[in-house]
Amino acid sequence: MNKLVKDALVLTCITVVAGLALGFVYELTKAPIAKAQADALQQAYQSVFADAASFEDMDGFDSDKATTIVQDAGYTDDTIDNCVEALDKSGNVLGYVITVTSSAGYGGKITFSVGINNDSVINGYSITSISETAGLGMKARDTGDGTFSSQFVNRDAEIFTVTKNGASTSTEVDAISAATITSKAMTNGVNACVTYFNSLVGGAANE
Repeated sequence: MNKLVKDALVLTCITVVAGLALGFVYELTKAPIAKAQADALQQAYQSVFADAASFEDMDGFDSDKATTIVQDAGYTDDTIDNCVEALDKSGNVLGYVITVTSSAGYGGKITFSVGINNDSVINGYSITSISETAGLGMKARDTGDGTFSSQFVNRDAEIFTVTKNGASTSTEVDAISAATITSKAMTNGVNACVTYFNSLVGGAANE
């Protein structure tokens, strides 16, 4: 019996010490992790709005309301996480950067930011979190001519559809080869951002 009590006390001590150590490590790393995430988001903003001098959170933004707008429009796999105003050096609004998370990726959730200017033109997207298959869905991150992402650069803010037969209209985009699920997740995420942007242009964002 004494041995059982002793063993229980030892295990309890180990558990307490381990818990304290984990708590210490968490507190130690919390701030650097938060800063790294904030820096990554700022880089994403700048990537899709190179002309902006700064970015400010949009007054009255409500993620739940924004998500309801896009899900009511049929984009039920998408949530609008954030929306910031892209500002020039004088503080004038050049457009918006909308951050969306799609839960329809092949490997899970994909989070990315989409820049749309005041002329209703998409500047492109920048991914901050993705876990798709290497060499297939991960190609959604590639940039430059001929990449999947390039199809959303300097395009009118319309609702897009994915095709595997070669885009033939202004609203079609070519799927990533052998990664149709990823392609649709990204495209519908962009469509969700366009839908929310249209609600802003129409003055419905803060109702």
